[in-house]
Amino acid sequence: MNKLEIGYKEGHWVMLQNIHLMPLFLKDLEKKLDLFAQDQANPSFRLFLSSDPSKDIPIGLLERCIKLTNEPPQGLKQNMKRAFTFFSKDEFENHDVKVKTILFGLCYFHSVMLERRKFGPKGWNMMYPFSVGDLRDSAIVLTNYMETNSASGKIPWDDLKYIFGEIMYGGHIVDNWDRVFCGSFLDNLMLNELLEEKELFPFIEGKGISFKCPAPTSYEKYIEHIETECPPETPLAFGMDPNAEIDFRTNQCIELFRTLQEIQPKDGSTGGGAGGTLQEKIQEFILRVNDEAQLETNKLNIDDIASKLMDDQRGPYQNSFLQECEYMNILIRAITSSLAEIELAFKGELTMTEKMEDLMAAIYLNKIPATWAKFAFPSTRGLGSWLDNLKQRLEQLNQWKDDPSKIPNVTFINRLFNPESFLTAIMQIFAKEKQLELNKLTI
Repeated sequence: MNKLEIGYKEGHWVMLQNIHLMPLFLKDLEKKLDLFAQDQANPSFRLFLSSDPSKDIPIGLLERCIKLTNEPPQGLKQNMKRAFTFFSKDEFENHDVKVKTILFGLCYFHSVMLERRKFGPKGWNMMYPFSVGDLRDSAIVLTNYMETNSASGKIPWDDLKYIFGEIMYGGHIVDNWDRVFCGSFLDNLMLNELLEEKELFPFIEGKGISFKCPAPTSYEKYIEHIETECPPETPLAFGMDPNAEIDFRTNQCIELFRTLQEIQPKDGSTGGGAGGTLQEKIQEFILRVNDEAQLETNKLNIDDIASKLMDDQRGPYQNSFLQECEYMNILIRAITSSLAEIELAFKGELTMTEKMEDLMAAIYLNKIPATWAKFAFPSTRGLGSWLDNLKQRLEQLNQWKDDPSKIPNVTFINRLFNPESFLTAIMQIFAKEKQLELNKLTI
């Protein structure tokens, strides 16, 4: 605040970095800027703010800003260009020819580390925060090592691989299989053959695609090599099967259409007569829940079910099913009560809250509302399909409740909230019948 006051009065430039880490301070900052706006500021005063994407930044602060975003490059070629041009021409030209070649290979390795993240679990088991800082520090270590070993003329490949794969980039990696992959990729890359125009893409023989490390040349020629020789985007560049791209492209399309849905107006009818207003869609969904699913009338009376069981009839299976009934009742209660509140809000008997608006937005976009999902079974379905699945789960429990002492001939374990409980019940019954140790049984 002191720096802001001084900058405001004397016309300095002030930069506050990573403001997303201080959400409470931002409210005070907004008030301070309101005060500045009332007075005559020094015309040279400027305030710069940097932040990661965050929902904690006040709207008023965003509205008065000129906003700039720095999007990461997409694709191997663009990542390689950014990685390589991170080093200045003068800095690069001062290096020995061996260092130039290894540095080019390191830029390729850095780009692979970044781009594999887009393939999800096929690329990395976890999302790691690799950054240009890792490339910068690796380049510094490379330069120092080569200067130290310049007399012997040998390149300390093992040392370099350990530093790059276990410390610089490996320092981010916590999954053992990811660490194995990182080390294996470096074993394939950091070899003497790299100095002899080695093929950079792994396992590429006979596949009609190639990207080789160029012979030592000028800074501009390296950039030209990336621009002209790097093939079109393909998973083969990362040592992956071409089919690895299917999931990535599918998710990309889903995200695109989800974004288009979210930004289209919800208060008026959509173009081409494809649908109604937000309120009409919500009322249509409420009718479906009440008329088709009949959730309210299908609640399970647990006390009534338990009263049908004698003490000697209540075994592991019955406990598992009663637990399922409890889960189902909690979910039904969450759905029906929240929809009833929305109906009252439409009639003007309740004030519309942010929670209700979020619920209606999710229904409009055919997504499972977060307030229901926390009581529900894990699912990636759309809301309509999810509701049909909920009816099937309810039907299975209704078939069982009439005679709870018996177990149905067929039980769909994928229609249970907690299938592990039912599988454990199977083992418990089997262990009791066969006089076996429970901890030595598996399904």
